[in-house]
Amino acid sequence: MADRMKKRCKLKKHIKKAAVLLFWLLVWQLAALLSNNVLLLAGPVETLKALGREASSAAFYQTAALSLGRILTGFLAAFFGGCLLGTISYRLPFAEALLSPFLLFCKAVPVACFAVVLLIWWGAGGLSVAISFLVALPIVYVNFGEGLKRTDKKLLEMAAVFHMPLKNRLFYIYRPALAPFMESGLKTALGMGMKAGIAAEVIGMPMRSIGGEIYLSKIYLDTAGVFAWTAVVILLGFCLEKGALFLWRGFCKWKPNPKRSRQTAPTCCQEIEIHNLQKAYGEKKVLENIEKTLRAGGIYCLMAPSGAGKTTLLHGLAGLAKPDGGSICVRLREGEEIAGRSGKSGKSGKSRQGVGMVFQEDRLCEEETALRNVELVCGEGETARACLRELLPKEALSEQVKNLSGGMRRRVCLARALAADGAILLLDEPFNGLDEENREKAAATTKRYRRNRLTVVATHQAKDAEKLSGEIWELS
Repeated sequence: MADRMKKRCKLKKHIKKAAVLLFWLLVWQLAALLSNNVLLLAGPVETLKALGREASSAAFYQTAALSLGRILTGFLAAFFGGCLLGTISYRLPFAEALLSPFLLFCKAVPVACFAVVLLIWWGAGGLSVAISFLVALPIVYVNFGEGLKRTDKKLLEMAAVFHMPLKNRLFYIYRPALAPFMESGLKTALGMGMKAGIAAEVIGMPMRSIGGEIYLSKIYLDTAGVFAWTAVVILLGFCLEKGALFLWRGFCKWKPNPKRSRQTAPTCCQEIEIHNLQKAYGEKKVLENIEKTLRAGGIYCLMAPSGAGKTTLLHGLAGLAKPDGGSICVRLREGEEIAGRSGKSGKSGKSRQGVGMVFQEDRLCEEETALRNVELVCGEGETARACLRELLPKEALSEQVKNLSGGMRRRVCLARALAADGAILLLDEPFNGLDEENREKAAATTKRYRRNRLTVVATHQAKDAEKLSGEIWELS
């Protein structure tokens, strides 16, 4: 029944589009009849005859192919150039300021001015390529850069904490953010590039070009010929846009297998030493004079009411928040420091080993399945599937996480942290939103899969500490 309704709706849309097209063709034909002058306004019938006359020649297809090839070359150069420049500007803010005048110049200067200058420099051969490039480049650059800026920063933090491989970040974090911006940019850039390229051909008149044919039709007062070649431009632009969108949407739907991150250090932490740790946000002091040594293999349950700084402390341990004072020193083995994060007076080091972490928010890739979200940090393997099976119903593993309940999503986050190869486990309210039965199951799974890693669990419920058999660490 649902399929029938969809087919009917689709058929109605097609009928509506055909009716609109027919209406404007009739208006065009009526205007041509009223003018009664084929030199002034050729109707659709005369235009169709002129198009048939041109299409009967082999030179027609050669001309169309050469013009399309030139414009497509300029567009492809603009597409890859815009993506490259957008990436550079995203990574290096000063590059955005440096490129801004050039891109403003490309957008502000009329096509005719570009065409005349380039015609003097290069001649007519590559004119349409250059013009298409200069017109499409700013559009691609702006849309690509805006997509990068709109990428979820919390997902990027999650990827950094787990040391997610670059391939996984590109395909599963950046690509979904870029998709709507690039689809819009492709439509605009292709349309503008096509029009600008044909206009450049009208000015430069290179051999075998649509723009040249339009100009010659104008010289001979062949209005029907001008309309016929214009129809060719519209048809080629339509096909080019549909082809580009088909390829882009296919690229966005492609789901490559997640790459496994290379483990660069043992998966057990020897010690975490916290000395005189201080952190404030404005006038509010969140952490003050925190002193603690966490030993290998221990489970430490960080107990404090909401708003007391548990999340801030975990972010400090993960390297997401730099202390205002004091230090956090993480060692894999005696004498080997893998991460040192200190306050204003000290240096800041970066961990070479990922951390298994449950964040206060879920920080999941919403369009991906529960299983894929776990595989993104640990690669394809039985560990991810086995851990999820203990926490979720079997059918939930292949369900997009955006369709899961809050409790199920929380369990996906826990499975992701447990399956990762991090040297430390940092769990921020990991059982939040779970009923008693699932709390028991989640606690048992945590104890089984933590693999004797040093574990810090932030919670405000003493019964969670009891379930995990952990040492209570009260944050005052």
